[in-house]
Amino acid sequence: MAILLDRGTRILVQGITGRHGRVHAQLMSEYGAKVVAGVTPGKGGLEVAGVPVFDTVAEAVKAAAPNTSVILVPPAFTLDAALEAIDGGLRLLVVVTEHVPTLDTITIREAALEKGAILVGPNTVGVICPGISKAGIMPGHLYRPGHVGLISRSGTLTHEVASTLSARGIGQSACIGIGGDAVTGLDMVGALQLFQNDRSTLAIVLVGEIGGTAEEEAAAFIARGYPKPVAAFLAGWSAPPDQRMGHAGAIIREGQGTVQEKAVALRRAGVPVAEDVGDLADLVESDLARVSPG
Repeated sequence: MAILLDRGTRILVQGITGRHGRVHAQLMSEYGAKVVAGVTPGKGGLEVAGVPVFDTVAEAVKAAAPNTSVILVPPAFTLDAALEAIDGGLRLLVVVTEHVPTLDTITIREAALEKGAILVGPNTVGVICPGISKAGIMPGHLYRPGHVGLISRSGTLTHEVASTLSARGIGQSACIGIGGDAVTGLDMVGALQLFQNDRSTLAIVLVGEIGGTAEEEAAAFIARGYPKPVAAFLAGWSAPPDQRMGHAGAIIREGQGTVQEKAVALRRAGVPVAEDVGDLADLVESDLARVSPG
């Protein structure tokens, strides 16, 4: 069992004829994901890595029946691309694009909610269910199948944590990059809810950073009685205030959004917080030893 993706997931790549679209359509296909169509207006009739290209999402849906879109278009075109995917009936949108205007993200998020679609991102590495499928840009060889659900705000830290866990023999059921922007679609609480009902997920890892309130909201949700063990890793213990640290959402303002405050909230909810990725792997090993069958 997996969340968001399965072996039958059919992926549409919007922006497939661009440099990033070409590369990642090929890499997703090589991983085993079913990339069935691409869309670039004005490029219909071409093929990229054996994938047919269409001018519109409607044409792609009619011809290839995708149910998931990976959006790799420039920020100025992301709103139109996402709304077109939502109107086309796609159930999952993975918006990899960085620097999407906040108001555009809000518009996309509201449209997705109205149509019952799930928005992951923007500014995300995507979603991977190791050994099953991936919709995004993560290097698949760092991930291995297993029973840990990974939820992360940072793309690079998603890879680092997954790689460290994999090297310790700890596989992942699914890894979700929720995105590093100040406003995103699926948040930590929403991802926790998805993992809560997934039988193959026995423990959860949260990867957080400075800025925003995602970690505090997750802590409040967990404190109400989350049924699976959760461990966390937070980056940015020495981050200076009023300076963005890589992501649009990674900034401390007016004394809010510090790692220290996030750690306090998580620990109060019973979530151990590691300051080192190696220590995080120790925590996860301990969690799995307590909950694994037999």
